[in-house]
Amino acid sequence: MKALIPSIRDFVRKDWQESPTRCTLEIIAWFMSIGAAILMGVTLPNPPWLILYPLFIVQCTIFAWASKTRGSTGLLANYMILVTIDTIALGKYLTTL
Repeated sequence: MKALIPSIRDFVRKDWQESPTRCTLEIIAWFMSIGAAILMGVTLPNPPWLILYPLFIVQCTIFAWASKTRGSTGLLANYMILVTIDTIALGKYLTTL
């Protein structure tokens, strides 16, 4: 367990050295993801979908781009399907307003 923290620190440091832009955007997307989850949790049973769906779409798009730059096919496919699902859901929600 003691080795976990230094290994995470080393991973982030290496990631920063490889691509400061990607590292920064992934951290921003991570905060967006956590913020969206908290917002949904505290506003249930009626979450603010007009705020949440765009957050989901933007953070998943950032993660998809980051996955592509890393060469991770599985993560790229995962985030692109999430972007597609959330975009369709947002469109469907907007037609109900």
